Parts: sequence; C-alpha cells; structure tokens
Amino acid sequence: MAPPQPARAVPATGDRVALLLPGSAAYVDLVLALLAQGIIPIPLDPRLTAGERERILAGVRPHLVLEDPAAAQELLASLPPAARRSLPRARPMHVTSGTTGTPKGVYSGVLDEAAAQALLAEERDLWGFAADDVNLVLSPLHHSAPLRFAMGTLLAGGEIVVPGPFDPERVTAAILEHRPTTMFCVPVHLQRLFAHWDEVGVPDLSCFRLVAHAGAACPPAVKHRMAALFPQGSTWEFYGSTEGQFTACSTEEWLNRPDTVGRARPGRTLFADSDGLIWCAVPEYARFTYFDDPEKTAAAWRESEAGPAFTAGDLGRLDDEGYLYLDGRREDLIITGGVNVYPVEVENVLSQAPGVDDIAVYGVPDDEWGHRVVAAVVGTATPEELDRWAREHLSPPKRPKEYAALPVLPRTLTGKVLRRELG
Repeated sequence: MAPPQPARAVPATGDRVALLLPGSAAYVDLVLALLAQGIIPIPLDPRLTAGERERILAGVRPHLVLEDPAAAQELLASLPPAARRSLPRARPMHVTSGTTGTPKGVYSGVLDEAAAQALLAEERDLWGFAADDVNLVLSPLHHSAPLRFAMGTLLAGGEIVVPGPFDPERVTAAILEHRPTTMFCVPVHLQRLFAHWDEVGVPDLSCFRLVAHAGAACPPAVKHRMAALFPQGSTWEFYGSTEGQFTACSTEEWLNRPDTVGRARPGRTLFADSDGLIWCAVPEYARFTYFDDPEKTAAAWRESEAGPAFTAGDLGRLDDEGYLYLDGRREDLIITGGVNVYPVEVENVLSQAPGVDDIAVYGVPDDEWGHRVVAAVVGTATPEELDRWAREHLSPPKRPKEYAALPVLPRTLTGKVLRRELG
C-alpha cells in the first residue's frame, strides 16, 4: 500500500480533499469551489468510526483531510468566490465498497472543458434545473445523488434548503416555508413522510415539479401514494450506482409497466449479456476508474458497439421497448434506507469481537427500511456484547439490527456461506 500523501494547506489542481463534515449549504459551496479549481473532493460520512476512517483514507490517499467546519470555511474563503458557481472541472470522488467490502474511490480525474461542459449539460437537460428552482435536501450530502441534485440546482442559479438530519416534521415545515420545487429522496423518506402526514394532514405539495427517488426498491403502495399526492408528472425514479446512472422513469411509465426502473437515460445504451448482467454504455466524459485499482477497473468495463460500457454487477432484463427490469441486486448487497451495506465489511469487523467463532451478515425485508441488517453468529458472544462492539467500530447503517445465534453456518462444499438459507 502506498503511503498517505503529505498534508498540503492549500490544495492544487488534481489534489484530493477528504470531507468528513456535516452537510450544509456551505458544504455544497465548498464542493463546487473545489471542483471549479480541478480539486477533487472526497465526500465521506462524518460518523465513520476511527477504524473505518483510517481504512478508507488509506485507499484514497487525500492531500488534505477536513473534519473541522471552521477549517473548511477558511479553505472556502481562500478560493475565488466566483468558483462557487463556476464550471466543475471534475466529479467528486465518492467511495464505494463493491462486493469485496474493500472501499474504493470512483475517480474521473480532472476533465477538460468540453467534457466538463457535457457532463453539466447532461444533468441539467435531464432534470431541468433552472434559476427558479429550490431544492430541498433530505439525504446526507456525502451521498452522490443528493449532492448531485444540490450542485445542479446551484449551478443553474437556483437555491437549496438543508433542514438538517431527516425528520418528517422538520421536512414538512420546510415545504410550507420554502415551497421547494425539487427534492431527491429514498423510499424510506417517503414512507416516514406519508405516515406523518396521515397524522397531521398533507401539506400543499403543488410547489413541486420534480420528486426523484432511488437507492432502494420502492414498494408499490408508496409509488401509488406518490402519484396521488404530488403534481402529475413530477415523480420520477432513477436506477444507477455511485459509478454512474443508467435509467430514468416517470411514475406514469411505471404505472403502465409495474416493476420497471425505466429506459436508458439520454446518452446511455443498456444491454444484458448472456448471464443477465446489465451493462451501460456511456459517453467518454462519463468514464471512471477505481482509484489505484486497475484490476477492479478492468473488470467493470468492456467495449461494446455503443461505446465503453460498465456494469454495477446487477442482473436484469430488457423488454422490447428498452425498459429495464431488475432480477436482483448485486449478490449479497444490502440496501437499507437507501444506503449500501456490504456484508463482508461488517463481517470483517464483527469477527474480531470476543466470543465470535463464525459470522455471516445478510439482509431481511423490512417495511420501513427496505431491508435491515442481520448477523448470524456462531460463538459465545451475546447480542448485547455484539451491539456494543458494533457501536464502537461501525457507523449506524452498518450495525446489525438483530443477532441470530446458530450452532453452525450453512456453507457450500467450497466453504461459501449460503446467505439465502439464512434469510
């Protein structure tokens, strides 16, 4: 492993800056100002434990790590004010674990002006960001989708509203006060909002022109409620990954084709290989690598008649009109509340707890979160002891909600855990 890069007080073009900061309007300003200079922000969850933080930073080797909002404000003040709304010359480097549970940065480097302009125009044309937009931020800004929607809004001259950690009452108050035109959410946000509105009444939602959701499968009942409550044509789903976006689908399309996640978004071409693996051909400006991992990069890409194509590892099928239907998420991946949790990463941590002889982590359906994280444990460790260990070493989404004691884990003849037998 290469040694960490030395700290640099003022980052330069091409440098990487890790952001372990709470989300705010100033956070988005800093991200945009860095990108305009060709400096690559690495948005990370500020709730990461010390062990998680060390492991991730070792893999992305930032030139600067910002954890103090005051230091972040100083850096923002040192950058040209106009940069906060200038053309981004890079994409943020978001970190994804992949099926190996090893954190990897999704890296696009510094873009030339033509590529940067094309990337900006693609998002603006798809979602219609405009100067009169007000984007309501519901999800943590270290995630790629909410940050992308907030940046697109600001770059178009609009405004963003960041009410803080998700709370249905707070979000409802923000809708009434700020009259947002757009918001990105995950299905659990909608479920919690609908439950709250059942108690207090549905606010006036006529201000919305775009409500986009992604990150997890959306229950049909939630889809139908969205269509009934929000203005016609305003609700959309999109499918993709940290690495890139595949589809966009209006709720009206979904109502006619239940379970689809839509057709390829403009500039993309979808196809499935003989194994049912979904590939997405993209323009050259949407290419990426996994930072410092040429083997993982090579495995994610292939050449096709439509151009360079990548896969997120999901299985699915396309109908005659090009609508995509997913047959399964990446093997073993748990999506809980719109957050990707990789069992291997959780197992690696919990296996070090005293009294654990063997462990397997898996997801089970949950009406509120989509799925919840569960751990099957062989050994003498109690659920209370494991919960304490998890709280010390894992951020909240990764902590199992249940622990099941087993005498032995079900495995194949080659030693692989049969997770389907656990769920």
